Amino acid sequence: MAEPAHSHSQAAKTGPAAAPKTPSMTAVIGGIAFTLAIALIGLALANLPGLRYLGQLAWAILIAAVYRQIRGYPEAVRPGIQFTAKRLLRLAIILYGLKLNIGIVWQQGLGLMLRDVISVVFAIAVTLLIAKRLKADMSLSLLLGIGTGVCGAAAIAAVSPIVQAKEKDTALGAGMIAFVGTIAAILYTLIQPLLPLSDAQFGIWSGVSLHEIAHVALAGASAGEEALTLALLAKLGRVFLLLPLSVVLVLWMKRTHPNESKARPEFPWFLIGFMAASMLGSWEYTGQPIIPLPLKDALSQIASFLLAMAMVGLGLNVHVKDLRRAWRPLLAMAIATILLVLLTYMLV
Repeated sequence: MAEPAHSHSQAAKTGPAAAPKTPSMTAVIGGIAFTLAIALIGLALANLPGLRYLGQLAWAILIAAVYRQIRGYPEAVRPGIQFTAKRLLRLAIILYGLKLNIGIVWQQGLGLMLRDVISVVFAIAVTLLIAKRLKADMSLSLLLGIGTGVCGAAAIAAVSPIVQAKEKDTALGAGMIAFVGTIAAILYTLIQPLLPLSDAQFGIWSGVSLHEIAHVALAGASAGEEALTLALLAKLGRVFLLLPLSVVLVLWMKRTHPNESKARPEFPWFLIGFMAASMLGSWEYTGQPIIPLPLKDALSQIASFLLAMAMVGLGLNVHVKDLRRAWRPLLAMAIATILLVLLTYMLV
């Protein structure tokens, strides 16, 4: 997740010789403990009668979002929160790969990738077209279109240096993605029982339409393990498309802004980990899985709790006040999201 613009301006005041500070262990451990505490509260609420409908993941992100509006972002422990939202989220996704039978990958892989390509191209194109009609800021709208189509704030952070986006646009775009995506993911969990979709279809729909990996995990989990694993598989296909998209953006920037864009995209290694874990979890020897089912179930529960902790970081990025400053790009992204949801529903 990108740092707020004001933090960069403050760092600039220290002079060009100032080096970025290494986060203290207290800040890292404190941030992890903060996300752990909220995840535990979410788990407790999810086990109460009448409140369990949303589930642990949804409660964690809602509590964090409300905390942000009332108390603000806990800056003192930001490094630990970001560690949870990035590193532990990826670890949870890798662990979920153990629950995915590799046979499903071969059966669904090509069809999912085709849906992913349609989703990415549609989201970017429609967001930019609507933004142009609304006379919205096109730089921010491009970031939002990429975030909507690919993988939310992570995609925005990855392409921002490539397209030379302003720091404030990067931070604002990440907040908008978190806000709209969170609302969409929670709505998915609420309407899931009402839809004429199988668990597998709902998982695929979640994976090809929602913004963040965490949003996909939140929605997919509401329909069970099969839905969640297929949702993550579909979403990781969109994450993988960040690589060719980044190459296209680099070439476009070199053509329109010669000698200015030299950024290189980061490879999503956790995608490889997810697939490797899937192969390991599907491997059998003499008719028996090499990883016992009780161990798989235990690792799945750990992954679920790590996901709940990661939701806290996502919820803390939802700041309503920031969204009022750029309502035209926000509206363009919201309309594009609705159209993307409808299109992908028809493709499932």
